[in-house]
Amino acid sequence: MKIKIPDLSLVVLIGSTSSGKSTFARRHFRPTEVLSSDYFRALVADDENDQSVSKDAFEVLHIVAGRRLALGKIAVIDATNVQAEARKPLVELAARNHVLPVAIVFDLPERLLVERHRTRLDRPFGEGVVRQHCQQLKRSLRGLEREGFRKVFILRSEEDVEAEVVREPLWNDRRQEIGPFDIIGDIHGCYDELKTLLRELGYRVAADGTVEPPPGRRAVFLGDLVDRGPAVPAVLKLVMGMVRAGTAYCVAGNHEAKLLRKLKGRNVQVTHGLAESLEQLELESAEFKESLVPFLDGLISHYVFDGGGLVVAHAGLVERMHGRSSGKVRDFCLYGETTGETDEYGLPVRHNWAAEYRGKATVVYGHSPIPDPEWLNRTINIDTGCVFGGRLTALRYPERELVTVPAARTYTEPVRPLRLPEITAPTLTGQQREDELLDLAGVMGKRVVETKWMRNIVIREENAIAALEVMSRFAANPKWLVYLPPTMSPSETSQQAGFLEHPVEAFAYYRARGVERVICEEKHMGSRAILVVCRDELAARRRFGVVGEGSGVCLTRTGRHFFDGSALEQSLVERVRSALDRTGFWQELETDWVVLDCELMPWSAKAQELLRTQYAAVGASAVASLSQALPLLEQAAQRGVLPSENLEQQRQRAHLAERFVAAYRHYCWPVQGLDDLKIAPFHILATEGHVHTDKDHLWHLGTIARFCEDPILVATANKTIEVNDPQSVEEGVAWWEELTAQGGEGMVVKPLDFVVRGAKGLIQPAVKCRGPEYLRIIYGPEYTLEANLERLRSRGLGAKRSLALREFALGIEALERFVGGEPLWRVHECVFGVLALESEAVDPRL
Repeated sequence: MKIKIPDLSLVVLIGSTSSGKSTFARRHFRPTEVLSSDYFRALVADDENDQSVSKDAFEVLHIVAGRRLALGKIAVIDATNVQAEARKPLVELAARNHVLPVAIVFDLPERLLVERHRTRLDRPFGEGVVRQHCQQLKRSLRGLEREGFRKVFILRSEEDVEAEVVREPLWNDRRQEIGPFDIIGDIHGCYDELKTLLRELGYRVAADGTVEPPPGRRAVFLGDLVDRGPAVPAVLKLVMGMVRAGTAYCVAGNHEAKLLRKLKGRNVQVTHGLAESLEQLELESAEFKESLVPFLDGLISHYVFDGGGLVVAHAGLVERMHGRSSGKVRDFCLYGETTGETDEYGLPVRHNWAAEYRGKATVVYGHSPIPDPEWLNRTINIDTGCVFGGRLTALRYPERELVTVPAARTYTEPVRPLRLPEITAPTLTGQQREDELLDLAGVMGKRVVETKWMRNIVIREENAIAALEVMSRFAANPKWLVYLPPTMSPSETSQQAGFLEHPVEAFAYYRARGVERVICEEKHMGSRAILVVCRDELAARRRFGVVGEGSGVCLTRTGRHFFDGSALEQSLVERVRSALDRTGFWQELETDWVVLDCELMPWSAKAQELLRTQYAAVGASAVASLSQALPLLEQAAQRGVLPSENLEQQRQRAHLAERFVAAYRHYCWPVQGLDDLKIAPFHILATEGHVHTDKDHLWHLGTIARFCEDPILVATANKTIEVNDPQSVEEGVAWWEELTAQGGEGMVVKPLDFVVRGAKGLIQPAVKCRGPEYLRIIYGPEYTLEANLERLRSRGLGAKRSLALREFALGIEALERFVGGEPLWRVHECVFGVLALESEAVDPRL
């Protein structure tokens, strides 16, 4: 005997005490899958036989079972369950979670159960309880299916109890089928258009209606094959033939459901095109009509494909119902969800479930004819009203390519007019309109973000609150925020005399991790800036959904306008855009927008207040006080009042204060207008259809150098180093010494490849190696004194490096999602994550 149960189900064991339910459960199910009433009584009262706490125990059991089912895990209820009132809440629990309730009944002879009970010392109650259970069970047997159990297995002997339990996937579970697929919208008897569309998709359609698909591909029909159109039987024959041949799947539509009820003799209204289907079917053979009923009856509500990444249903499906089975699931798949209202045409107003959808799976559906398909939160309706004179549409998956053919004519006038799209200037898409308001729930609380390069990144609630403050009060239009840059870790602390950072340690870091070639880039002393530049305002509207804000934006590393949205910012964007125009950038990269990672100079352009209140104040006060104090100290030393070593110490302090002032002055100059700015792009992060992390840094810098013809654009000097070659390493050190001797900040050392994985995971995408004079700004005028250096060398880099990797992974993931056409809330999950991580407690001097 085999007991076949669905992979996802609520299994209810029913039988008297001592019938072997617990032994059976242990043999066939994991310990975590079995929820025993005895265990829960012990959990709440320390005594599994304490019947007085049964109510509390079952409340907890039902909660745990509900949580398991909600997560898609099977739950096995190990209790007597011989009373209908005990089973009722379990059937309701299964219904709420849209899973099938399964009953496994232990109807063993009463005599056998009494004998077993006598030998059990753990059950301190009489045989009368066993007999009572058996009587209650007998009264229950006939009504289990009426109670709602979809499968009932009755074990009547000890041999039956030895049955094998086999788990089977639900009929809608086709996760192992990964595609590629061609998903076809509502056909409604439009046979000629169907043949044309299949041929456009690469299928060979023979004269007899048989179809040969392209190698490896399958068709998926979204239902509503019948009614209204001119050739319902021909459409049915073609689809039935493909399904039988294994070259297509088909889900049920509401029109198939109604036709099936009519063919089974039910009383249905012959409306909405059913009359045409019945009239055409009357001309068909009895054999065909007989085969039609089992075909229609076998159509299921929806399919889950591609490891759960694709769901197809006639009218769509909310996430909580994916891969589940219940009457409510089927109703949603067939009819969608309505608000209870009707529109001006007398048609039901449908609830826009897709606007609220936040699932991981792509959902493709039809049912409600629309003029033009649009993606909305990973869902798309491809019913473009062919029978109403519109088009027949297919979606290639996973390519996300739409293929359409026009209707030959209008076969039926729609009740609600189908307005075909006009070719006009780009307008906001449905997704962009939906993205006008962002959901607070999508960024608040503790979150775990999955990324390509680091699997799970945790965003703590307190960090999210801090990020929300910045985002809500200071950020630019969120539609521009498709990327925020990561922080960068310095190289290991140098042990060389007089140095806190040195290139030798940077090269050693990558050498130890198997990276052979690195690129050293001049580190510009400015402020990090993200430039989003579009070819024109139409491109900004089309791709970013931004209207009336020019052709781009310049953002700080925290998502604010670099110049507070002033005319200077737009002038900067226009200047870069013009340079891209003149140098053929748009044509070379086949794009009309770009996201650039840059350094904007001077430092004082953004850090003016920081300079005034901190660095300049320290420098001015130190120089002024020491310059006045030194003559007095010299007089004291001449009189023998002050030891000469103390005087020398003060002279050294004065010298270091002057070097401190000189250090930050090197990076500051007055900005009266655009020509006083310098901007150095160093990454071409993304363009249409591409995130350029697959290119090495030489490609990025070389491509950027070709459009840096404008005086405000600066190409970044760089040098490639072989870290295993001592001579090459010496050249890298010498180049760093030359840069820093000229007053430069230092350099950034990166693997030549944009992203590198090592044996222990992601390797730092970059480490900075700053010069001694620049570090004087960071650590103070006297940091190079040996006592101070020794103390600073104990700095820890672990937190900074962890932060840098997590922010890097989130930033790249945000770009991948944006380029992939995902909704803005998905992009902002990552962007917001970067901003949230910035509030972690890490030494800002690193």
